[in-house]
Amino acid sequence: MIDVSGKPSVVRTAIATGKLFLKKETLSLIRLGGVEKGNPVEVATVAGTMAVKRTWDILPLCHQIPLDSIKFGIRVEDDCVVVTCHVKAVHRTGVEMEALVGVSVALLTIWDMVKQYEKDERGEYPSTRISDIVITEKRKGVTQ
Repeated sequence: MIDVSGKPSVVRTAIATGKLFLKKETLSLIRLGGVEKGNPVEVATVAGTMAVKRTWDILPLCHQIPLDSIKFGIRVEDDCVVVTCHVKAVHRTGVEMEALVGVSVALLTIWDMVKQYEKDERGEYPSTRISDIVITEKRKGVTQ
């Protein structure tokens, strides 16, 4: 792990996004509240939040960071679900990994909740894919 003890604590934010491409019928089920397992957007928000809080436990060389804010935005578009995760902390190191882990787990949660609708006759997922997981913004602010 990197020694950050000499760095000042400052406000740090990161925003990550990612997409889950699904069948039109599955996206319609999400919009209409017809997913048998429940509301994927609500469950993914909770799962993503839990994952952000445990990033240090998932990635072996990440620092355990006291987080100040975790926010999710999840929207169903024409061909995919887009997840955005905004993480904020006052600390000596950034929160990019936390935002990326949050987006990844939220997307995986949605996939898990709708996989029964995505499978083909062989039990495979020919049109389902997670894509474009990126950091869209990273900021380091003033000393607190």
